[in-house]
Amino acid sequence: MPKNPPASILRKLPQGYTRFLMPLVLSVFMSAIVSAVATATSVGLGPDFVGHWPNAWAASWIVAFPSLLLLLPVVRRIVAWMVVQP
Repeated sequence: MPKNPPASILRKLPQGYTRFLMPLVLSVFMSAIVSAVATATSVGLGPDFVGHWPNAWAASWIVAFPSLLLLLPVVRRIVAWMVVQP
């Protein structure tokens, strides 16, 4: 068994990127889920779903990512106001 694990092929980004990566990843997942639910509600889970969902996801992600960039600092302040700080 090797003493040192192999180095990762992908290098990690510096910590400063966290403030953009967190909303990016969150917006991808949340917009995918919400647009899937909305598309399934409007057209059902049949063949039309596959044709409509990618467009709905793209449109919702275009709104979700900038919204998270703007709202995340506000949400952090609201939560900090509501929770006892260590």
